[in-house]
Formats: sequence, structure tokens, C-alpha cells
Amino acid sequence: MRALLSTSLVVLALLSVTACSSKPLVTPDRTLPTTLHPDQAEMKQAILTTLVKRKWEVQRVSPELIQAQITVRGQYHAEIDIPYTTDHYQINYRDSRDLDYQDGKIHKNYNRWVRLLDKGILRELRDDQAETTARNMANGVLPQSVTQSAQ
Repeated sequence: MRALLSTSLVVLALLSVTACSSKPLVTPDRTLPTTLHPDQAEMKQAILTTLVKRKWEVQRVSPELIQAQITVRGQYHAEIDIPYTTDHYQINYRDSRDLDYQDGKIHKNYNRWVRLLDKGILRELRDDQAETTARNMANGVLPQSVTQSAQ
């Protein structure tokens, strides 16, 4: 009887730990703020740079879609699609292995990886925008917001 109770408690504990690691799938759907105005090439470059920095492997690049994958510790594998335009992008789940994807839920680490990509892409776009503004100002070209407020 005591062994049955112990076994039941262990099984219950394992089930609760497994349930805690699965979370609803995160799918960032980002429309850029009006302060950012990347062109198609800048958007693509920001996405690719972030993927490389975060150790994702780029599988395919086309004018409006980037596909990538990551394998962590030789076991956990995820694949994503990133459709993009000049003012919008999404990070969509495509496939995975050993991340317990089922019924719209997945291991919490996948969601963390995707959130980090989202933040990284925005950071790259802001850096590109700041770099362009600084370069233009160095060449004597003031940003539109400055020239509009001066009028």
C-alpha cells in the first residue's frame, strides 16, 4: 500500500512538471512603429542578422519570406517561417522535434527563442535607423522630424 502511494505521488509530480513546460504557442505578429521606415533590404538584413546572432540556421531566403531552423544541444529542434514586408513581420511555427508540440502548445523554451528573435529584430531595425540618421546628419541631411518641426 505504501509503495502504491509513493508511486502515485511520483507519477503525479512528473505529470505536473511536464504540464508546466508546455505553454500556448507564441507567434509574434509585429507591425513596426511609424518611427521605423526600413526598406525591403533593411528589413531582410535585420531578420537575417538576428537569426545569425541567435544561432539559427537560415534555410531559405526569398523576397518576402525567410525560413530558419535551430537545433539546441543536438536534440531540441524547431523550424520557423518569417514572412515580412517593409512595415510588418511574423514569426510562424513550422515544425519541431522533442519540444512536445501538441494542440497549439509547445515547450516554453521555443517561446523564449521566438521572443528573443522578435526583440532582436526590433533592436536591429532601431540600430539601422539610428545609423542611417547619424550618417545623414553627418552629411548635412536632417531627419524629416527635425525639418518639419523647424517649419
